[in-house]
Amino acid sequence: MKIKFNGQIIDTSFESSLEFFIHHSKDENDVWIVNGFATKMDEKLKENDELFCIPRNALPPKEALDSMMRARHTPRLHEKLKQGSVAVCGLGGLGSHIAIMLARSGVGRLRLIDFDVVEPSNLNRQSYMVEDLGKFKTEALKSQIEKINPFIEVCIHTLKIDEENIKDLFVGDAIVCEAFDSAIAKAILIKNLHKFFKDAILICGSGLAGYGDSNSIQTRKIANNFYMCGDLKSEAKVGRGLMAPRVNICAGHQANLVLELLAEAYEK
Repeated sequence: MKIKFNGQIIDTSFESSLEFFIHHSKDENDVWIVNGFATKMDEKLKENDELFCIPRNALPPKEALDSMMRARHTPRLHEKLKQGSVAVCGLGGLGSHIAIMLARSGVGRLRLIDFDVVEPSNLNRQSYMVEDLGKFKTEALKSQIEKINPFIEVCIHTLKIDEENIKDLFVGDAIVCEAFDSAIAKAILIKNLHKFFKDAILICGSGLAGYGDSNSIQTRKIANNFYMCGDLKSEAKVGRGLMAPRVNICAGHQANLVLELLAEAYEK
């Protein structure tokens, strides 16, 4: 019987995964993976099964990690997400968590855009650590994503978006997520993106300050290729700041919509 083991096609006479791994594994703490699932239950082996044996606390090879992600997401969806290219504009509470969710979901290419550095006030809601203080958000977030999945392509732009550079920034991106703190930057992106990238889908966030009333944060289609996530009214102001739970709920809406749209796009 032919199976694939650690990326190589081999012949085996073993009929069960337990027999196979006991023979091939050098350490009882090794991670055993059968068709994308980490398991030490005894499974009947079949022609063309895919097995990996990986030392615990070691980075799996690309093929093994991809196999595990494929099994979790189902093969067809995982392949669609790997083809996706998504830009995240603004890497604060919304954008940093959108990017992390998309990385964990296996989106193949992420473009990260921000000009700012990590400050202490960011730590209440943004995906940064104390050791990131003073670093550019683009660089700190790219480093985080590399620790989650080093095989994702991450392209960073440490700059402010303006009317002049928009036409060069989003080449090849199917979806653009807007996550700016600045109303001016938000307006520039909304006004200009479709002038240059008419088929790109724009997903914006609006209304996510404070806490409570989780269900008021919704996803709405505003126009063709234009969506808005949030409650559209809860802006940050004195006495009502930006806090992690509602910001993350809105980030989840935006990231979830990205996955839905990518899945639909690659069915066409």
